[in-house]
Amino acid sequence: MIGGVFPSLCSGPLAGDPERMRGVTPPLGGTRMSRLSRVKIDEEVVKEERKMKEIFKNKTVLVTGGTGSFGQKFAEVALKRYKPKKLIVFSRDEMKQFEMRRKFSSANIRYFIGDVRDPDRLNRALHDVDYIVHAAALKIVPSAEYNPFEVVKTNIIGAENVINTAIDNGIKKVIALSTDKAANPVNLYGATKLCAEKMFIAANNYSPYGTKFSVVRYGNVLGSRGSVVPFFKECRKKGKIPITDKRMTRFWVSLDAGVDFVISCIGEMKGGEVFVPKLPSMKIVDLARAIAPGCKIEVVGVRPGEKMHETLITKDDFRCTVEKRDRYITCPEVVFRRKKRVISGKLLDDSFEGYTSDKNDKWLTVAELKKLIR
Repeated sequence: MIGGVFPSLCSGPLAGDPERMRGVTPPLGGTRMSRLSRVKIDEEVVKEERKMKEIFKNKTVLVTGGTGSFGQKFAEVALKRYKPKKLIVFSRDEMKQFEMRRKFSSANIRYFIGDVRDPDRLNRALHDVDYIVHAAALKIVPSAEYNPFEVVKTNIIGAENVINTAIDNGIKKVIALSTDKAANPVNLYGATKLCAEKMFIAANNYSPYGTKFSVVRYGNVLGSRGSVVPFFKECRKKGKIPITDKRMTRFWVSLDAGVDFVISCIGEMKGGEVFVPKLPSMKIVDLARAIAPGCKIEVVGVRPGEKMHETLITKDDFRCTVEKRDRYITCPEVVFRRKKRVISGKLLDDSFEGYTSDKNDKWLTVAELKKLIR
């Protein structure tokens, strides 16, 4: 196992199950693992846990979009569990930085007001930085459809600025956050994130100082800004919950689990990978019933740029994707100048139909959703 151990990607009946968490499940064919195999796996788990605890030791980490939902949770987890030498929060919102200063009292955190659209400011912020977590983006789908040029400036030009300044400053690792909307995109937001993904992967080809770039792609984040949860809670007061379509499904991940997954990928990345966690799916109508069980559900139709179901890995990606216990890793098809990589896991074959939210084998029930949103 390479990526370390982190909490379940969503709470539910399997959360906390030591057999599932340690990867001790019967292999294909039904034969149970030997006692020796279990001991070996336990030793590997302990080794990886120790390695992960020191992932940010004596390292300076910068988070773009650091005052957003992900950035704040990342700061909380990193400062509490991983003790970086310095954590730099890079964002353009001075009020959120002010509020964040009051929330975090650590002497190891710094705040930079800046925008990823401004390469000069990025360049100044990246002095002596080891790792970058790129979380800055414009993400609201309807807003992106009506303000395409602004979204391109942040999500694509901003990504280019992060790449160029990272290379110029000799950053060791850069990991960029992406979205399920980047797989077979039908909206501008997804298209810009797909473009950014391609840029980060290709950046490995022209980094003279060995900067490594990888991507994490996952689904909707429970509790994040812009989530449908607070919107449904507000609508609950009026007794009516508007949903786009009762058949609509989405992947779902908790904020804590999303942060843990990203940190594990920083430890595992060799450059060029797209990491995809195995996530549960949910029906939008079930989420509405979990939040407002006594309210009327009104179907209002699909919004511009919305999909009925989301995709994390397309069918065509099977040629270069491996499956592991808790994740998929899509490897780059382009050839890098670095030595040949070795990634453990099961290589997918042409029977793979894609990883989509409507054909998932893990589903959140209404009861489980109620527990998650409390």
